[in-house]
Formats: sequence, C-alpha cells, structure tokens
Amino acid sequence: MNARATDPLGRATSMLGGSFTAEPHPCTHGTPVTAKPWVGAPGTVGTIAVIGSGKIGLPLALQFASHGWRVHAVDINQALVDIINSGVAPWGGEPNLPELLAEHVGSGRLRATIDGPAAVRDADVALVVVPVLVRDDGSIADKALVGATGTLIAGAHDDLLVILETTVPIGTTRELVATVAAKSGAKVFGCFSPERVLTGQTFRNLAAYPKLVGGTDAPSLARATAFYESVLDAPIAQMQTLEAAEMAKLAETTYRDVNIALANEFARVADRHGIDLSEVIRAANSQPYSHIHEPGIGVGGHCIPVYPRMILSTDADLELIKTARAVNDGQVERAADAIAATIGSLTGATVAVLGLTYREGVRELAHARGPLMADVLRARGATVLGADPLLSSDDVAALKMTPWDGGANAQVIAVVVATADAAYRTMDFATLFPGLKVLIDGRNACAGATLPAGAKRIGFGRPNGVAAQ
Repeated sequence: MNARATDPLGRATSMLGGSFTAEPHPCTHGTPVTAKPWVGAPGTVGTIAVIGSGKIGLPLALQFASHGWRVHAVDINQALVDIINSGVAPWGGEPNLPELLAEHVGSGRLRATIDGPAAVRDADVALVVVPVLVRDDGSIADKALVGATGTLIAGAHDDLLVILETTVPIGTTRELVATVAAKSGAKVFGCFSPERVLTGQTFRNLAAYPKLVGGTDAPSLARATAFYESVLDAPIAQMQTLEAAEMAKLAETTYRDVNIALANEFARVADRHGIDLSEVIRAANSQPYSHIHEPGIGVGGHCIPVYPRMILSTDADLELIKTARAVNDGQVERAADAIAATIGSLTGATVAVLGLTYREGVRELAHARGPLMADVLRARGATVLGADPLLSSDDVAALKMTPWDGGANAQVIAVVVATADAAYRTMDFATLFPGLKVLIDGRNACAGATLPAGAKRIGFGRPNGVAAQ
C-alpha cells in the first residue's frame, strides 16, 4: 500500500478537540500510463463515469481528468450536458473550475452525456454523486439514487468499481452494490467514500482533507484505495467497513449541528445574564478540549440540517440529535419573539429580511434561514421585504417577499440579517431605514453597521440578545 494511506487520520487531526487547519498537500503524481482495463496498478489511469454532474460531481470529474483519467460526466439534464460540452462553466463561485473545464473539454479528456448506461459500460470506475434528501416526515427522498442505481445495473460489467460519494443513511451502499450485482449479474467492486468538500472550496478541500474509503470487502477496499491514490494528493484513510465510512460522514456533520445547538443554548444563558458569549467561547476554546461553535439564527444548507435526520431515519430513538435539530430550527421563532418584544405586535409592521441564501457568497437556498424567517414574520402579520446580493428581484418575489430595491425606506421598523454578507457588516441602516427600531443580527456580524439613534442591535449571545427580551 502507498505510504500516503498510512495513519492519515492521526497525521491530520488531533483527538484533543479544538480547531485545526488542513493545508493542501502538494501534488506528487508523475505522468500516468493509460491502462485498459484499469486494474489499480500504481501509476496507471483508466476511464471513469461520474454519475451526477452538479456542483459536487462536475468538480470531481475535473479533478479526475486533471490526473489523467478519461471522464464521462453523466447527467439527466440535457441542457446541463450541453453547457458542459461547450466548455463553459455552468455556474460561478468555484475557483479553477472554468479553466479546468475549458482545458479538459478542449482536450477531449472530459465529455458530458445523458447516456449513463453506455458511459458505465465503457468505464473502469463508476462514481455516483447525486442528491439524497430527507422529507419533512423524516423519510429518505432517494429518487435520484434509485435512478443512478438503474443506470449502474444497465451498464455494469465484471470488475467494475462502483463508488458512492453521496451522503446516505448507514447501510445504503452495501444494499446498492448488492442490488447492482444481483440484477446485472456482474461481479463488481463496491466502495463508499463520502465527499467532504465545501462549495467554493472544492479543489482546495480535495487536496487537504483525508479521503475516507470503505469497501464491501478487502479487494474492493484495495481497488478503491488505488483509484483515489491516482487522483488525489490528500492522504487516504481506509475504514474497516462501508458502514464505518458512511457513519463518519454523518457523524462529522451531526457533531456540528449538535455543537451549534449547544452554542445557541449557551447564547440564551448569556443573554439572560448580560454576558458576551463571544468572550466566553474564546476563553473556553483556549484549551484543547473545547471547540464551541458560534450561535446564530440557525443552520441551513444541504448538509448540517439534513444529515442528522439521516441518522434518525435508521436510529429514531436518539434524543440528543432530535433536540439539537429542534433547537436550531427554533432560532427563527426566537428572533421573531425578540422583534415583537421590542416593537410590540408584528401585525402591520414592515420588516426587511436581508440575506436569503443559506450562506453568504453561495447562491443556494437549501434550508436557508432568511426565507424561513420571512415565513414566520408573515404568519405573525408582518409585511416582509427581502434582498440578497446573489438573488434577483424575481428570485426574491418567488420566495413570497417584496423585493427591497436598495433605496431608503422609512416604513421598515425591523431588519433581520440572516447571512454574514460583507454588504451588511458595515451597512448604513440609519440612512436606509430611518424608522428602524431593531436590527436582529442573525450572524453576529453587524457590529460595524450604523443604526438610527435609539435603535437596538440584538445578536445571539450578546448583551441584550434575543433571550433577554
């Protein structure tokens, strides 16, 4: 086994807690030799079908192409396939993606297609990275994964390496691989290796974080390790089982959800006693056994609000995870309570919600707090204006808010800032909203903003914070 796979977790992290910075590893790959079929020999590359060419799948496909693999980027969206094949980036915000896409489409190393079965038949490796979601009732919405499984069955052949990178409930990968093998009649290798990247930092993360790999059996683990060693510069962490790899991804995200919920509970204590929680967190985290996260208006995105519920889908009796979800989802109600405690009834009040995506700088709305905040305010009788630097007026209107045009508006008496966008950190609220009475600083990021005389800035875990109202 390559030395890069030796104790990568101990090399990269501390078990004592606290924060650490994972720096990208330098590329040490030489010029690869193309092999057909590819069987995992060191220094060789083959052909891969990446099933799902979205904001995770396409960067992964380009990572593989950059290391010499011939890539079929598979997607069911013909318009997306056409854009990819034009060599033009389908979206912005991902450093290096436009240049890599132009390079590898231009060279012919990467080609997008809607013909998944044909791509799998031609491939040595088939990697699945399609969305799996959780419905409001807690059931798993796996339509895309079922479709990808059908694609694998239609194209599977002996010695195909099947990899699932999509985050899934424990046990999903083993069932998927068994289904593909049984229905196709092919003898395939199976692997789970979770994606661990952040949109906007994908290529940096791929070079920095240990790659967790679990196999259906020892030969599958060896084949998958050989593949990832050929395409990644980060260390490879071999897990004892598929299920351990699946749980590791769920655990690292659920830990964050629970930690944020704890910080939100600490914020309520601090608010009631007039304590600045930011000072408390810095003090507590000054030794290595504490890693308290930041409180705020709640959590959004495709991961933190979702993956804890994947654990609950198989282990419904776990109380702490349920409680953490309820605490974090309840933050928008607490913010509305704080507004009402300051201005009185929300009925007829005009409130502006600023920051509608789930995170500043990312044009995604999955479980975003801003739109949920607007729903709560409307339910209490308020008129809600909305704005976000990444969204158009039509986008805002589709969220059932009146778009704020950026001009002065004396009718607004409360503002909720739901993302830490740079535009809001030093905004002149006094000029833009001269009638403002209260600013809910949902990310504790607006200390540099200017407010009208007498207006209150209320954060989470800050003196006069939401729980103190």
